[in-house]
Amino acid sequence: MLAECELLREYAAAAGVVMDDGPGSLGALDQLPPRWREDPAEREELGTDAGLCLGTVVVRSVAGARWGRDDAGLPVVVLATGREVDVVGCGRLWAEHGSPGLAQVHAEAAEHRGRDG
Repeated sequence: MLAECELLREYAAAAGVVMDDGPGSLGALDQLPPRWREDPAEREELGTDAGLCLGTVVVRSVAGARWGRDDAGLPVVVLATGREVDVVGCGRLWAEHGSPGLAQVHAEAAEHRGRDG
Protein backbone atom coordinates (compact mmCIF):
# COMPACT_ATOMS: atom_id res chain seq x y z
CA MET A 1 0.00 0.00 0.00
CA LEU A 2 2.75 2.49 0.87
CA ALA A 3 4.41 2.00 -2.51
CA GLU A 4 1.24 2.71 -4.55
CA CYS A 5 1.49 6.52 -4.67
CA GLU A 6 -1.14 6.74 -7.41
CA LEU A 7 -1.25 10.52 -7.94
CA LEU A 8 2.54 10.79 -8.04
CA ARG A 9 2.75 7.92 -10.51
CA GLU A 10 0.18 9.67 -12.73
CA TYR A 11 2.25 12.87 -12.77
CA ALA A 12 5.41 10.90 -13.43
CA ALA A 13 3.88 8.90 -16.27
CA ALA A 14 2.50 12.07 -17.89
CA ALA A 15 6.04 13.50 -17.86
CA GLY A 16 7.56 10.27 -19.21
CA VAL A 17 9.22 9.33 -15.93
CA VAL A 18 9.32 5.60 -15.21
CA MET A 19 9.22 4.94 -11.48
CA ASP A 20 11.05 1.76 -10.53
CA ASP A 21 11.10 2.44 -6.77
CA GLY A 22 14.87 2.83 -6.95
CA PRO A 23 17.04 5.81 -6.01
CA GLY A 24 17.27 6.94 -9.65
CA SER A 25 13.52 7.49 -9.73
CA LEU A 26 13.82 10.08 -6.98
CA GLY A 27 16.16 12.24 -9.04
CA ALA A 28 13.78 12.00 -11.99
CA LEU A 29 10.85 13.01 -9.77
CA ASP A 30 12.84 16.01 -8.56
CA GLN A 31 12.84 17.23 -12.18
CA LEU A 32 9.04 17.12 -12.65
CA PRO A 33 7.40 20.45 -13.48
CA PRO A 34 5.49 21.40 -10.30
CA ARG A 35 2.04 21.82 -11.88
CA TRP A 36 0.37 20.65 -8.66
CA ARG A 37 1.44 23.67 -6.62
CA GLU A 38 -1.61 25.71 -7.60
CA ASP A 39 -4.08 23.32 -5.93
CA PRO A 40 -3.53 22.99 -2.14
CA ALA A 41 -5.46 19.70 -1.84
CA GLU A 42 -3.62 18.12 -4.75
CA ARG A 43 -0.31 19.48 -3.48
CA GLU A 44 -0.85 17.85 -0.09
CA GLU A 45 -1.91 14.51 -1.60
CA LEU A 46 1.00 14.53 -4.03
CA GLY A 47 3.37 15.45 -1.21
CA THR A 48 2.12 12.53 0.86
CA ASP A 49 2.58 10.23 -2.14
CA ALA A 50 6.09 11.58 -2.68
CA GLY A 51 6.94 10.98 0.96
CA LEU A 52 5.65 7.41 0.88
CA CYS A 53 7.54 6.78 -2.34
CA LEU A 54 10.68 8.25 -0.78
CA GLY A 55 10.24 6.04 2.26
CA THR A 56 9.74 2.96 0.12
CA VAL A 57 12.96 3.66 -1.77
CA VAL A 58 14.91 4.28 1.46
CA VAL A 59 13.61 1.07 3.07
CA ARG A 60 14.46 -0.94 -0.06
CA SER A 61 17.89 0.56 -0.66
CA VAL A 62 19.40 1.56 2.70
CA ALA A 63 20.59 -1.32 4.85
CA GLY A 64 18.76 -1.54 8.17
CA ALA A 65 16.07 1.01 7.27
CA ARG A 66 12.52 0.07 8.20
CA TRP A 67 9.07 1.59 8.47
CA GLY A 68 7.93 2.91 11.83
CA ARG A 69 5.48 5.41 13.28
CA ASP A 70 6.10 8.69 15.07
CA ASP A 71 4.38 9.74 18.29
CA ALA A 72 1.33 10.88 16.31
CA GLY A 73 1.11 7.55 14.49
CA LEU A 74 2.35 8.88 11.16
CA PRO A 75 4.70 6.79 9.02
CA VAL A 76 8.41 7.47 9.32
CA VAL A 77 11.48 5.59 8.22
CA VAL A 78 13.74 4.45 11.03
CA LEU A 79 17.38 4.09 10.03
CA ALA A 80 19.70 1.45 11.50
CA THR A 81 21.16 4.17 13.74
CA GLY A 82 17.71 4.83 15.23
CA ARG A 83 17.36 8.17 13.49
CA GLU A 84 13.82 8.77 12.24
CA VAL A 85 13.19 10.37 8.87
CA ASP A 86 9.82 12.14 8.49
CA VAL A 87 9.41 11.09 4.88
CA VAL A 88 5.84 12.38 4.58
CA GLY A 89 6.93 15.78 5.90
CA CYS A 90 9.83 15.79 3.43
CA GLY A 91 7.47 14.85 0.60
CA ARG A 92 5.08 17.65 1.48
CA LEU A 93 7.91 20.20 1.61
CA TRP A 94 9.11 18.93 -1.76
CA ALA A 95 5.62 19.25 -3.26
CA GLU A 96 5.21 22.79 -1.92
CA HIS A 97 8.71 24.23 -2.35
CA GLY A 98 10.77 21.74 -4.37
CA SER A 99 13.23 21.45 -1.51
CA PRO A 100 14.65 19.36 -0.04
CA GLY A 101 14.87 17.22 -3.14
CA LEU A 102 13.75 13.62 -2.78
CA ALA A 103 17.13 12.37 -4.03
CA GLN A 104 18.87 14.59 -1.46
CA VAL A 105 16.84 13.15 1.42
CA HIS A 106 17.64 9.63 0.20
CA ALA A 107 21.35 10.44 -0.01
CA GLU A 108 21.32 11.84 3.53
CA ALA A 109 19.54 8.73 4.83
CA ALA A 110 22.12 6.53 3.12
CA GLU A 111 24.94 8.54 4.72
CA HIS A 112 23.47 7.96 8.20
CA ARG A 113 23.04 4.20 7.87
CA GLY A 114 26.26 3.40 9.64
CA ARG A 115 26.71 6.48 11.81
CA ASP A 116 25.07 7.69 14.95
CA GLY A 117 22.24 10.08 14.05
